[in-house]
Amino acid sequence: MSSHDLSLVHTGTVIEDDSLTLAQLCRACDVHADWVISIVEESIIEPQGENSRLWRFSGASMSRARAALRLQRDLGINLAGIALALDLLEELESLRKQITSLEHV
Repeated sequence: MSSHDLSLVHTGTVIEDDSLTLAQLCRACDVHADWVISIVEESIIEPQGENSRLWRFSGASMSRARAALRLQRDLGINLAGIALALDLLEELESLRKQITSLEHV
């Protein structure tokens, strides 16, 4: 991934075909690696790979990490609350999509 690709990531483009290293995810979210490790430990995001030095994160993980960061910074929610909030938000979105698809039947 080039620095140009990372700037695209930083401005909001989600790259699903590529993956990010821990360092790239930290730069994209402007956070320290310890914070990313803590959200992995809380199961807010799930990396590919077992060793943190080899972790790879999807674009969806980056979006979820950024959402977690906003919830923590803006609302002061702890990591357990962030995990619950993000899961509920994803479920709500899924249900909205189901309702929309049923309305068009």
